[in-house]
Amino acid sequence: MALALRDLVAQRPLDLRVLASEHALDREIAWVHPTELADPTAFLDGGELLLTTGLTIDDVSVTDYVRRLVAAGVTGVGFGSGLSHAEVPHALIDAAAEQGLPLVEVPHGTPFIAITKAVSAAVAADEYAAVVRTGKGQQELTRTALSRRGPGALVRKLARLVDAWALLLDSSGVVREAAPASARSRADALRAELRQVRAGSRLATVDGDEVLLQALSTRGRGFLAVGAPAGLDNADRHIVTTAASLLSLSLEQDRVHGESLRGLRSGLAALLLAGQQKLALDTIGTVFGSLSGPPWQVVSLLGHARARAAAMDVLETELPRVFAAEHDDGVLVIGDDVAGVTRLAERISGLHAGVASTADIEAGYRQAHQAADAARTAGKPVLRYDEHAAGGLLGLLAPEMALAFADRMLAPLRDHDAAGRGELLTSLRCWLEHNGHWDRAATQLGVHRHTLRNRLAKVTQLIDRDLDSPGVRAELWLALHAEG
Repeated sequence: MALALRDLVAQRPLDLRVLASEHALDREIAWVHPTELADPTAFLDGGELLLTTGLTIDDVSVTDYVRRLVAAGVTGVGFGSGLSHAEVPHALIDAAAEQGLPLVEVPHGTPFIAITKAVSAAVAADEYAAVVRTGKGQQELTRTALSRRGPGALVRKLARLVDAWALLLDSSGVVREAAPASARSRADALRAELRQVRAGSRLATVDGDEVLLQALSTRGRGFLAVGAPAGLDNADRHIVTTAASLLSLSLEQDRVHGESLRGLRSGLAALLLAGQQKLALDTIGTVFGSLSGPPWQVVSLLGHARARAAAMDVLETELPRVFAAEHDDGVLVIGDDVAGVTRLAERISGLHAGVASTADIEAGYRQAHQAADAARTAGKPVLRYDEHAAGGLLGLLAPEMALAFADRMLAPLRDHDAAGRGELLTSLRCWLEHNGHWDRAATQLGVHRHTLRNRLAKVTQLIDRDLDSPGVRAELWLALHAEG
């Protein structure tokens, strides 16, 4: 921090005495400027401690003289007494007090050069401290980048180093990382400013904070925004520039790595669907984690390129229990979290999902793809292959015949449920939807698997049919769909 006028006055060897506006002594001194000009404002930048002996002060209006200095942003005036004037003129003291300009008396025994040296030493120390802080900040950011903990770690480290909030945003202004998390709320106010940043940096005022916006040098573009109520000093800005460079490098590496992984995913999907199931599954287990099955839960996602890309972003980062890969004009997904995958079709506009459960991944993908295509045609977000197939068969039957068939198959179960003795129809539908998987169906129903087994045993007893028979399961599925 630069030397404040109060700190200069506190240096006893200088023997300075405050004569006016003591309340304003916390102003920082940028430099010292000795002058005897009646109007020195053309030579001032603001922030100076102006030193004078008042050689020409009697030739001008003291009030106008002080007003000009205040307008020029002078930090204060040091008046050397015992030379042109035996003491500081009372008119100058009154004018300085009236306009809030600090005025200190420099006694005859204190040379002006002593004040200049004191301020120069403080400025040099401040600049050195800024260089040291910048260097340490850059080292800490570099260590964080080398730790490969990702862009989020860099953003959090930056926020701590400059004592400010920080946001990493993509090219459209969507927040990728925030420190602290509450800083995400500032993104909306920043978007209008981001449109003004083509390259380099830009200062803006947003919600009362001074914000430094830095464009990132990445192929996908992006921005770093750092803000604080008091703004950032030069050292802070150097640290932010370093962070922006490291983030650009990190994001570009992530992009290249991501493209390589997506290529590997697509290659493995091609192997899966070309009859090399064991080789592909072994590799998937080694690189991405093992998949449970068979039976395999297979999902096909169809949609325009942007929808598929958005789905892949979520699948890669938020759903670790699935394997996903782009294949032909869609996305192949295999794994346990089918509900999480199908929710993407509801979240992402233009995306449609088809679901199949099978012991053969290649056949399952064909089924899921057909269901996804049917969902897209019907304008539905999700369609299971069983529903699609059942709907196709039901379409071959007259409505009254389909209802009669359903009534004959399901009447005993409906009567049982109507008597308040169980939930056989709901349990049967859920069990069939999960392809006879007891644990998954029981979990969705919220009951113990033994309870579900007892219910399905009751179904077997009432309809006098073997549920282990694929034909019986198909007939029951058709009957359930016929009733809606």
